[in-house]
Amino acid sequence: MRRVLLVAIGVVVVVVVLALFLVRRQITLAWPRTSGTLQVAGLQDKVTVVRDQRGIPHLYASNPHDLFMAQGFVHAQDRFWQMEFWRRIGEGRLSELFGESQLDTDRYLRTLGVMRSAQLSQDKIDDEARAVLQAYADGVNAYIDQNKGHLPLEFRVLALNGVKYTPEPWTPLNSLTWATMMAYDLGGNYDSELNRAELASRYGETWMRELTYVPYSSDKPVIVPSAVAWDKVDTAMLAAPKGIAMGAFDGLGSNDWVIHGSRTTTGKPLLADDMHLGIQMPSIWYEIGLHCQPVSDACPYNVVGYSFASTPAVIVGHNDRIAWGVTNVNPDVQDLYMERINPDNPNQYEVDGEWVDMEIVQDSIKVAGKDQPVPLTIRRTRHGPILNDVGSGTASKWAYGWQPLALQWTALEGNRVLDAALGVDQAGNWDEFRAALQNWDAPSQNFVYADVDGNIGYQMPGLIPVRANGDGMVPVPGWTDDYAWTDYVPFEELPHAFNPDQGFIATANNRPAGPDYPYFLGNEWDPGYRAQRIVQMIEAKDKIGIDDIKAIHGDDANLFMGEIIPLLRDIRLDRPEVAKARDMLLKWDLQETMNSPEAALAEAFWYFLPTATLADELGDKTTRDRLFFRELVKDPSAHWWDNVYTPEVETRNEVFAQALDEAYDLLAARQGNDPAKWRWGAIHTATFANQSLGKSGIGVIESLFNRGPYETSGGGAIVNNTGWSTDEKSLFQVQGLPSMRMIVDLSDLTHSVTTNTTGQSGHPYHRHYDDQIDQWRTIGYAPMYWDRAQLDKVSEGTLTLTP
Repeated sequence: MRRVLLVAIGVVVVVVVLALFLVRRQITLAWPRTSGTLQVAGLQDKVTVVRDQRGIPHLYASNPHDLFMAQGFVHAQDRFWQMEFWRRIGEGRLSELFGESQLDTDRYLRTLGVMRSAQLSQDKIDDEARAVLQAYADGVNAYIDQNKGHLPLEFRVLALNGVKYTPEPWTPLNSLTWATMMAYDLGGNYDSELNRAELASRYGETWMRELTYVPYSSDKPVIVPSAVAWDKVDTAMLAAPKGIAMGAFDGLGSNDWVIHGSRTTTGKPLLADDMHLGIQMPSIWYEIGLHCQPVSDACPYNVVGYSFASTPAVIVGHNDRIAWGVTNVNPDVQDLYMERINPDNPNQYEVDGEWVDMEIVQDSIKVAGKDQPVPLTIRRTRHGPILNDVGSGTASKWAYGWQPLALQWTALEGNRVLDAALGVDQAGNWDEFRAALQNWDAPSQNFVYADVDGNIGYQMPGLIPVRANGDGMVPVPGWTDDYAWTDYVPFEELPHAFNPDQGFIATANNRPAGPDYPYFLGNEWDPGYRAQRIVQMIEAKDKIGIDDIKAIHGDDANLFMGEIIPLLRDIRLDRPEVAKARDMLLKWDLQETMNSPEAALAEAFWYFLPTATLADELGDKTTRDRLFFRELVKDPSAHWWDNVYTPEVETRNEVFAQALDEAYDLLAARQGNDPAKWRWGAIHTATFANQSLGKSGIGVIESLFNRGPYETSGGGAIVNNTGWSTDEKSLFQVQGLPSMRMIVDLSDLTHSVTTNTTGQSGHPYHRHYDDQIDQWRTIGYAPMYWDRAQLDKVSEGTLTLTP
């Protein structure tokens, strides 16, 4: 028996060891090689890849072809599944992998015309950008050719579910689609047009305007200083004869600011950026250094910063002369046009009294599990694709749904963003920087700028339409030219500033220019609380240093609640325990730290307030717009406070009391009856989920790819902008966040610092898969290496790529 037991134990041990070995092999099979020498067919000369202790690669090449080919190769080494998933989004081909659950998404993206836009972009960009795209694609394909037997873990998990395939070669179009998808996430408001149309249909135009036409607050900052003389701008275009003849989370956006040397401890500019995007695993950003050796006219790149794993170049960062950061502008660059259809021919529409043929595209979508592809008919008018065909269609219960709606959007006609990015990467001064941005079509961004000579600046680029009539806020008739786009705002007349007297420029998706700016840019700006707080903290000190900027990045002050909380002082509360919790709020410093009980109560109160105020009138159209509530709370007897289903006439104080009661009960159920022991971080958590398999609904698979939950500070409309879910199943969980943070010191670039959200690697269980999460959530930073000697001291591996 003893022998039998020993043999049995030995067998079990061998099986366990073998199983662990096989599991480890499957997990590590696709991990990249980062040291030694590797032959890569297509290179013209050797490329050196030096990775720092966070796995950030710096590429050193003698010519642009090899530099960008190597960028494609290392992007694929670390993030190929992310790249594969993203390109299938752009192509509208998710159903091939995930079946019918993604069919509606594919229909929509193909109808929208993402690939069409990429093809137009390929025609618009210059020869340099085309060559860069091809070199990048060659690098990705070199990776695919070398790694067909050991692709990332996601491919093998899909294979276990019967989805086996070999990745297709990467093409320049696969890179160009991502620019359009980013524009879609950042630059659209047609859903707001639909919302206004539905509100008007249900409740009338008066209510619609009360709810959605809330002016930007006059006490909140605008980006360009008021000293700019807009009355000197040529506005002849606005007088042209009429009729001659387009995901998010609470607080989607970003912060960036730049401070002149006259206000810094270094005597040279400091530039900060943190871009707010949806939470995901791995990070949306890939940090990288691109270095020509030597730098010359033939090979002009020497730049570090953040890129997208799917496209060449650096999007945000610095070179040896300048630094730049971006936030989203969100101008109105989308319009919905109601098209009038020929009753005798559904493929014709009216233009100025004449029937005109639509452009008809017959397409088909392959779907996993189906023998035959699903057909798709796409109809396009002169304005763009008809979205009803993949949206709510004629079954919609509101008025505009009965009429075909075509979307006109600047991003659907191709773009030159890659031209712009490559130009900015090379720029050495303000004029060259602005010249490059003339090619940045969409999505429009707030670019802040600084250089080693001490200058700071701001430029808003992008194609901003000038309309014959209307303001683009609701769908308009498309059968005449009365609402046509007549031109775009000239680049030279877009908001910009250079070395303003105030000594700094701050942007946080707030209004770019004051009411005297002559062109219509849009009406849907961030409420301005983040911008207000950034300006407050900059102006609070005579001199600003890097540690001060770190404090601004991590600031958790909720200025919006700071305007509401004083109004809670005099409300009548029938429950002593709720009154005690309210009194905590009255003494609160407004900081939404992880350990704050007041933050938990304030955000729970804000969760219930919109429903308590508006659900009786609006139901599912209840708004959470802070601008609306900022104005509403000023009128304690406004009609919105009254519950139409009760005989009494409620006022603001009764609704406040109701929301506080509900907030207290929710937190007591979750964290106990002692408010002093409540913690915001206990309910405000961040889970970084893989975009595809991390949302499969299969716990074992999700645990392979997802990381979290992690307690997190901040919240919506806060500089540390961690917007949260209002869905009951995921209430208060982080939906969006600062997707990176960067501080560039123009007095000494080697002092610059940065952090990503998750890690550099896209491979689960790799040491760089999640090694930056704690650093990110605690507002920590790592060096943004620049100098080669500095980098060599901390290198974890040097890989030489050879032809």
